[in-house]
Amino acid sequence: MRDFDWRAWLRGLAGLWRSSLQLRTVAITVLLSAIAVGVIGTYMSFSVGNNAFESRLDQVLASSARSNVAAQFRFDGSEQNQDIDLERAMSLASQGALQASSSPEPGDTLIAILRTEGQPGANLPIDQVSEAINVERDISPELRALVADSTERRLYWQSIPMPQADGSTDPGVIVGSALDVPRSGRYEMYLVFNLSSTQDQLTFIQQTLWFGGAALIILIGGVTYIVVRLVVGPVRMAAETSERLAAGQLEVRIPERGEDVIATLARSFNGMADSMQRQITKLAALSQVQQRFVSDVSHELRTPLTTIRLAGDVLYDQRDTFPPATARTAELLHTQVERFELLLADLLEMSRYDAGAVDMETEPTSLVRLVEDAIESVDTLATSKGSELRLEAPGGYFEADVDARRIRRILQNLLGNAIDHGEGKPIVVFVDSDKAAVAIAVRDYGVGMTPAAMERVFDRFWRADPSRQRVTGGTGLGLAISLEDAALHGGWLEVWSAPGEGSCFRLTLPRQRGVELVSSPLELPPVEVGPDE
Repeated sequence: MRDFDWRAWLRGLAGLWRSSLQLRTVAITVLLSAIAVGVIGTYMSFSVGNNAFESRLDQVLASSARSNVAAQFRFDGSEQNQDIDLERAMSLASQGALQASSSPEPGDTLIAILRTEGQPGANLPIDQVSEAINVERDISPELRALVADSTERRLYWQSIPMPQADGSTDPGVIVGSALDVPRSGRYEMYLVFNLSSTQDQLTFIQQTLWFGGAALIILIGGVTYIVVRLVVGPVRMAAETSERLAAGQLEVRIPERGEDVIATLARSFNGMADSMQRQITKLAALSQVQQRFVSDVSHELRTPLTTIRLAGDVLYDQRDTFPPATARTAELLHTQVERFELLLADLLEMSRYDAGAVDMETEPTSLVRLVEDAIESVDTLATSKGSELRLEAPGGYFEADVDARRIRRILQNLLGNAIDHGEGKPIVVFVDSDKAAVAIAVRDYGVGMTPAAMERVFDRFWRADPSRQRVTGGTGLGLAISLEDAALHGGWLEVWSAPGEGSCFRLTLPRQRGVELVSSPLELPPVEVGPDE
């Protein structure tokens, strides 16, 4: 049998606490109620206990005072009646004291009459002590000293435990007072009162308070649960409806019941949802019209563009027979027709992405081979700009399940941008991979970009420096298409740049299609390889 996983249980409880408003509200209410009931219950229990003890102590002291008077009366009577001996007087005094104590139950009050120590003469009458009293255990020397030294008939008391036959103890009070016995001297009378009945009453009151407090807390928790459920239920329904709206189910609404504030919230929410549905539907229709227009125009332009291209090629091939001005015109026409073809191809590709009509043909591909092919295709252009292309691939997994055509297009676009903005400095291509992902980084040491430019670098038709002379004939859609290609693979295309330090674009792709990326094998930027000195 597997051991119980406390950590998983605690994590689940913490997640439930964070996610459930109802649980937090009920728990906090019950906790605060328990603290309040506990404080009030403790104060009431303490007050009731003190009052009960003070009241019982007053009764005990009054009974002790009567007992002292009754006992002294018996001893005084023995002096007048010479026929009564001192032992008989002691017995009568003890009985009179117990009768005067008015104990509610027999045995609740015990008595001890002791001769004060240090007096001359014989110890007559002898001390009388109830069987349940242990003088050394129950009567402290301090109490005996106070009673013995008293010059008036004052009462002195102290609390004591009273052992029982079953081994338990009952609370008790012992009260001491002085007696004058004729012909014998000073005696001390101690009355021991059992307070178990008072303790039982106090225990019953305390149990009633705590049971009542527990019932009150449970009642508060139940009421809070019901109230919170009435309030949180519509909020939860609104949250679920919002999630369904966000998922594209624009027809869902919150039920409207009653005329209270929750119903007002539902009507307002539904009105907002209706307005959003109309706007989204309208925008979707406009987007479809726009996409269809771009697609249709792009397709329609292909036929005349093909004719123009054929005518332009004829003129371009015969430019040597033309006058210089006409030859230059034929060259410009040829260049712009090529750029127009690239722009038209990019527009068609973007329209496919917008329409969601893009599919991939993936196969296991060596990314190092793709990078080598891309570098070879732009090597002449890099040489003409004075930039050296270097590849750093330390070795590893590399092969990934990708659409080679799209990845090659991304690499050619990144390399072309690096050549255009590299200021003739070296361009380094890093390739590295791990078990889950493969990464390619193109690093240049050219002009770099500002943070504001980095935020817009993937926008369509945006250029960092429109006045810069380009040799790759860019359309302003290359990075936007590259970003879409990376996202289509489930990958990332990220940029780092700093003015005067160059730029670095990092492409990270999962090695298996459909696997979610967690990290990239390369840093951004990778470990720098500085330009040649």
